[in-house]
Amino acid sequence: METLYITSPTCRQHEMGSWHPECPERVDVINDHLLSSGILPLLEAADNPRPATEAEILRVHTQAHLDHLKKLSPASGYAAVDGDTSMNPHTLAAAFQAAGAGIAAVDAVMAGKAVSAFCNVRPPGHHAESGRAMGFCFFNNVAVAAAHALEHHGLSRVAVIDFDVHHGNGTEDIFYDEPRVMMCSFYQHPFYPNSRREGERDHMVNVPVDAYTTGFDLRQIVSDIWLPRLREFEPELILVSAGFDAHREDEMGQLGMVESDYAWITDQLVNVAESCSQGRIISMLEGGYNLSALGRSAVAHIRSLSKL
Repeated sequence: METLYITSPTCRQHEMGSWHPECPERVDVINDHLLSSGILPLLEAADNPRPATEAEILRVHTQAHLDHLKKLSPASGYAAVDGDTSMNPHTLAAAFQAAGAGIAAVDAVMAGKAVSAFCNVRPPGHHAESGRAMGFCFFNNVAVAAAHALEHHGLSRVAVIDFDVHHGNGTEDIFYDEPRVMMCSFYQHPFYPNSRREGERDHMVNVPVDAYTTGFDLRQIVSDIWLPRLREFEPELILVSAGFDAHREDEMGQLGMVESDYAWITDQLVNVAESCSQGRIISMLEGGYNLSALGRSAVAHIRSLSKL
């Protein structure tokens, strides 16, 4: 059983202006680096999965949120969502497609057609709250996938891992009162979006770190905090919000990860998946804006994900 590689040309059609760092070339550079590394032919390609349905989106988002995006969607040009997030005529289709990729990956691993999957899709999702789009995100892709695993496949415990440089506030917002989902993350603080929920939750293992924290120190957080909690939780499926903007070459943040750190963290998660989740692990692209670092880091991550 191979690693599933899911992408779609629809995800390239969303763009927010030639100046914007969350650009269509992010999808291309991952694909190009996988091809040049020789890994791409070893993955099981699944292009153009069906878009998520409105009912699947509404498992984690409000009707008012969906209606707002549909009303805001422009026939031409751009429509601003916030200061750094906007929609073009193709954004809504791309957002439904990106969310649908996570659903397709869940269905595939639950059916035993693949053990792992990487979804090279955009727009990203982990900042999208139940009732608000923000931070380049419209629908929370990983949350849609987790809810599908819980509600459609009847799982009882799903883990969401987030190693983006920014806090996955949307994922925390959606699952804050849902103990069937454990979220483990580290993120630069204080930093965008500065919206961590107050109050302890045993299933929310979100660790703020200072700017310039090294990859070695981040590995210690994974070893000392994430892994014991994950093994205690015993997830039946692991989902990853794979943001690569914690790379030291990415100017979006100030953390110190390199490719070997992403590979090491992925190795640890694969080990947990093998011991708790029948190996089932699905990764979805979030951030990563230095294109060279993004391509190299994604290859390291996917190589470990697929044990190549």
